Amino acid sequence: MRDDNVRRVCIVGGGSAGWMTAAALARTLPAGVAIELVESEEIGTVGVGEATIPPIKLFNQMLGLNEAAFVQATQGSFKLGIEFVGWGQAGHRYFHPFGTYGADFDSVPMHHWWLKQRAAGDLTPLDDYSMAWVAARASRFAPPATDRRLVQSTFDYAYHFDAGLYAQALRRLAEGLGVTRHEGRITAVARDGETGHVTGVTLADDRMVEAEFWIDCSGFRGLLIAETLETPFIDWTHWLPCDRALAVPCGHANGTDGDSFTPYTRSTAHAAGWQWRIPLQHRIGNGHVFSSAFMGEDEAASILMANLDGPALADPRLLKFTTGRRAQAWTHNVVAIGLAAGFMEPLESTSLHLVQSGIMRLLALWPTRAMDALVRDEFNRVTATEWERIRDFLILHYHLNTRDEPLWRQCATMAIPATLQHKIDHFRAFGRTVSDGPELFLNASWLAVHIGQFNLPERYDPLVDSRAATVDGPRLLGGLARVMREAAAEMPTHAAFIARHCAAPKAA
Repeated sequence: MRDDNVRRVCIVGGGSAGWMTAAALARTLPAGVAIELVESEEIGTVGVGEATIPPIKLFNQMLGLNEAAFVQATQGSFKLGIEFVGWGQAGHRYFHPFGTYGADFDSVPMHHWWLKQRAAGDLTPLDDYSMAWVAARASRFAPPATDRRLVQSTFDYAYHFDAGLYAQALRRLAEGLGVTRHEGRITAVARDGETGHVTGVTLADDRMVEAEFWIDCSGFRGLLIAETLETPFIDWTHWLPCDRALAVPCGHANGTDGDSFTPYTRSTAHAAGWQWRIPLQHRIGNGHVFSSAFMGEDEAASILMANLDGPALADPRLLKFTTGRRAQAWTHNVVAIGLAAGFMEPLESTSLHLVQSGIMRLLALWPTRAMDALVRDEFNRVTATEWERIRDFLILHYHLNTRDEPLWRQCATMAIPATLQHKIDHFRAFGRTVSDGPELFLNASWLAVHIGQFNLPERYDPLVDSRAATVDGPRLLGGLARVMREAAAEMPTHAAFIARHCAAPKAA
């Protein structure tokens, strides 16, 4: 039997991406595989990714993390979705929920019955049929029910947390599982003269770290994937024009017992971008994502600071980025994970998810020392598809707007990928969500943005009229909305749930 298993792996870079990778590999790879990580305290991390989407729960469970202990250790809170303010048009709001709308009471999806009622003059917002939003707008939270017959089972949730504290918790876990950490700045990279593979890195104190397989978690710099292997970058700025972010934390106006401790993220559109709001136990994370082609940094900072809930706890920190991805996330014997692989602006909280999915894909396609091209090419193919489908979902938000500022007019009229145009056209004509393969964001997510940003269908499903004689749509819709309100009223407030189950110790 051949023994060509990888025996030594090195992760370059720490932060969330590096320590998520280290913890997952340490939990999954067989005994005998040495896992090492090189990071330098001289080099900071981006650390703005504090909002997540529901699959993070599965990743944490794989690592064996207890949810209450994890939320407590990371100053975390719960997230039922994202409220979008001013995206379709100035002043308008809608909610992207985690979970479904209502509960299907017929073979025809529920939103088509809602469209029929809307055509008849009933202007009840679609949001009112989302259990996630009915709870979120009342700042209430409890885990979903496991009984699928209950309306309380129709929503899902994720987390807000301090990404730096998350990385620290995963470092403790990974090192406890045998991961070796090397502190030091990398000054040189060695490659095999025949294969081009990376063989080792030299640290500032002349120590050498060698490995057979490398994972680049060095952030935007892409120390291995970009600087060493010169892997090209595919720029998506022409579709996603924001290229700057200013981030600043602030305090809760009335503490976590006040209205500011909401169980959802908020995204508020501004003249040349948008602002995030992420409530944690100890602070609120805020940031202004904007296009430098349409707004200067000083003006962007003024807008950010004028729209905080409480006193700023630091000066705004500037982050420059280019939205896009590496042409190949895996080149030679190097796989890029996290920002080294590319950047997707944080509009739908996908940054940590792309780390997670990259790790899980890598484990599913774990190589031998031969670094077979068939394995590498499949990893790159699936990675590209995932990134492009998320890209299209983000473009949808920018393209479906009727705002009257230069950035937004450009986005509304720009040529978009044919894959996205087909989805927009199909929904506008028939009210149906279509796809040519698996998507991270499922039907309810696309429905939320289409309806929330006024891509209203020209008609509802023709089967609705033929079934109206046997299905009392208005009564069932009204019943759903009523039961959701009653269920939300029985939940504890978000603050009360955290205080009872996972409150972090108060800072001295």
